[in-house]
Amino acid sequence: MPIPSHADETKPESVRVFAAGSLRPAINQIAAAFSTATGIRTEITFGPSGVLRQRIEAGEPADLFTSADMASPRTLARAGKASPAVLFARNKLCALVRPGLAVTPATLLDVLLDPAIKLGTSTPHADPAGDYTWAMFVRADAVRPGSQAMLEAKALQLFGGAHSTLPPAGQDVFAWHIREGRADLFIGYCSAGPSFKDALPGGEVVALPADLTVGADYGLAVIAPNNAGADRLALFVLSEEVQGILTRNGFEAPLESK
Repeated sequence: MPIPSHADETKPESVRVFAAGSLRPAINQIAAAFSTATGIRTEITFGPSGVLRQRIEAGEPADLFTSADMASPRTLARAGKASPAVLFARNKLCALVRPGLAVTPATLLDVLLDPAIKLGTSTPHADPAGDYTWAMFVRADAVRPGSQAMLEAKALQLFGGAHSTLPPAGQDVFAWHIREGRADLFIGYCSAGPSFKDALPGGEVVALPADLTVGADYGLAVIAPNNAGADRLALFVLSEEVQGILTRNGFEAPLESK
């Protein structure tokens, strides 16, 4: 396992974690289980993975980075700021749809291209969810030529950027924007579906059809210099127990025993 080891086994008081926002429920549960098992606290900063990477590159202190892509932790590793990236979870894109808007996988592209429909997305380059969405637009162009340009032009980048407008604390970002009338549907992670439906009764989560499907690989890396607790937390995330937590939170856990 490409996780650095440390001769100093003195138990650290805490581990500073930079985590992709889409991991919030899962990481909070993982942190609680880790603290119970080891007595080590975690200090968690959530945000778009690209923005978090930039903060680490700028010298902001962090011990462990859990990203919604592999590219961000690999960039840090190549710069000598982190251990090699390790895949620990997978996700997919879904459409998160306002109440009353009829959408199925078969009709999704028609709905996305409808000029009257407000399409909410994340922010490319700052947040992998935006990059994955733009990759989906490329796939849409193969299905219906011209779709990529139309979708990129109409996409409303409402979240995932360094300066995105955030909902009040505790509110689901997708449900909030839809209630405020800014979007009719979002392209977001399927793992966000349960929270979205709880926050917006009548809202629907629609799978992308096979020809539009885009997967998301999540990577973690220990940041250097770091503390021994970061190594322990990284290994904990790769454990069977935590892979089960990820599965229960809507992720695919590639390391979970079948």
